[in-house]
Amino acid sequence: MTDELLAKDGLPPLREVMRRNGIEPKRNLGQNFLFDLNLTQKIARAAGKLDEGTVIEVGPGPGGLTRALLMEGARKVIAIERDARALPALAQVAAHYPGRLEVVDGDALKTDAAALGEAPRRIVANLPYNIATPLLLQWMEQAEAFASLTLMFQKEVADRLTAQPRTKDYGRLSIVTQWRCTVKQLFDIPPKAFIPPPKVTSTVVQLIPHPNGPLYPADPRDLEAVAEAGFGQRRKMLRQSLKTLPVEANALLDRANIRDTARAEELSIEEFCQLARAFAEMRRRGRSG
Repeated sequence: MTDELLAKDGLPPLREVMRRNGIEPKRNLGQNFLFDLNLTQKIARAAGKLDEGTVIEVGPGPGGLTRALLMEGARKVIAIERDARALPALAQVAAHYPGRLEVVDGDALKTDAAALGEAPRRIVANLPYNIATPLLLQWMEQAEAFASLTLMFQKEVADRLTAQPRTKDYGRLSIVTQWRCTVKQLFDIPPKAFIPPPKVTSTVVQLIPHPNGPLYPADPRDLEAVAEAGFGQRRKMLRQSLKTLPVEANALLDRANIRDTARAEELSIEEFCQLARAFAEMRRRGRSG
């Protein structure tokens, strides 16, 4: 496993790029750079058809995954990077692949990814750990804008994304993502593949938005609200945990046709959507009455 392999695209090895540009991973930016060409190419290949539309990358750093995406035939990559130290290195990659790499100097949390480039849009990224979940939730609000999202998370987050009811990892994140997408873990990446090595294993996850939109009707804000309340006290019965909502908990469960002794981890996504619709109805009636 050597980053010198990256020189096969005609550009300097990543270690040399980092040395020249004074790039050292910053903890406050959640940076862990992936150097192994075999792994960056594996991620790029897993992302699917890259020769049409736009690939959006977040936090490219010195450009290891960026280069793999371009070597694997990406027609257009738009890379969002807030670390000014990385911009000269990315400019060199852009010059090497004329017209195929555009670098956006900015914060991904403040960038409308759904408006970047041409469809079909695919997000492919080794996400900075400290903003991975907020970014994902932001993208889920516009999931229909993306053909796929191939993303790297800490393994514990990946486990929550793919968790099923009645398991310890099942929660709000499982519901919000699986409601909108088919979610699958692809492969793990060990800490030693990164500079610096994180303390945890990473997992590449692929999310494919459901072709006809979310699985069941519900307002996303209401679904978030009932899921957050339900799992806020996950060991308690819903008749207790839902008391944080501005409606009467037992009446809400009755309207949603869910037994009041159930716990949040026992409910399916469909049942949470039933709760979300009942919650919306009760609030509307409260305002009108």
